[in-house]
Amino acid sequence: MSFIPELYQETIELLRSDVADLEIVLADEVVSNVKVVQQVLSHTREAGGKRLRPALLMVAAKAIGKSFDRERALRIGAVLEMVHMATLLHDDVIDDADTRRSRPTAARVFGNTAAILSGDVLLARAMASLADDGDLAVIRTVSKAVVEMAEGEAREVETRSNFELSLDEHYEILRLKTATLVECCCRLGAILAEATPEQREGLASFGHHIGLAFQIIDDILDYRGEQDRTGKPFATDFREGCATLPLILLKEHLNTEELDFAASKFGATVVEDELRMIVSWMEQRGAFAATEEIARDHVNQAIAALAPLPRCKERDVLETFAHFVLQRDQ
Repeated sequence: MSFIPELYQETIELLRSDVADLEIVLADEVVSNVKVVQQVLSHTREAGGKRLRPALLMVAAKAIGKSFDRERALRIGAVLEMVHMATLLHDDVIDDADTRRSRPTAARVFGNTAAILSGDVLLARAMASLADDGDLAVIRTVSKAVVEMAEGEAREVETRSNFELSLDEHYEILRLKTATLVECCCRLGAILAEATPEQREGLASFGHHIGLAFQIIDDILDYRGEQDRTGKPFATDFREGCATLPLILLKEHLNTEELDFAASKFGATVVEDELRMIVSWMEQRGAFAATEEIARDHVNQAIAALAPLPRCKERDVLETFAHFVLQRDQ
């Protein structure tokens, strides 16, 4: 099935009201009495973002076809966005990043210590909101995802500068770091709408595969994307010694001399022309094509996982979003 622009526009319209209301909830939740923390939180929230995670929760809940508490779902969605925002604050410190979404990171503007502590405040506020909600199934689902995300970040740091990172190790990092939160969002939507066990697992599987596909495309964009669209410098992963799928798949198509050259530049001093040459190898030797095919396979698995859901416009929205993941350029 090819991507359908008209259906995508319909999807945006269906999500617009939820995202607008979510911003109101976030403005109430992302606050602090500590001046520097409030400055960091405002800087981070006002930078915007796609709000994809809470939007997925809302669509997943609607796709069950039952009535549910929309205000509660928005509050839980805000919790998920707060968790996501906290990880971004921490990520930018870990990565020593200058920009995010084409703006200076909070760490650059307010300092690393303020960014880290503000991320901690966001996580604490998110957990406090879950405690107020009081639903043990929701609390357990989010808590498990937060633990796995933190472990994924630690695993990525642990494997940094490892040019020999295996495919299995890389997939586990992707699952922990990215897919687990998207899976959590979709599972929570099912829980809030009192879905059947089969529907819950179907939506969770959808989120798992979409999360993997999203991160895989993100890793391609790191090498191929335009900085004014992605908001990040070209080939950041290679410069920082993070082995992602395009590089892992490229290695099997390099001769010994080329492998030695790439390994010597990985996570070390590398000039633009050298990076361009490595990226040209990815293009010419099929690494990008193979990576895109893996992402497409995850999208297909995600769509197949929606089978237990009734046919409705929200299920169409989820399928459209899945196709959009393959088309994104930022």
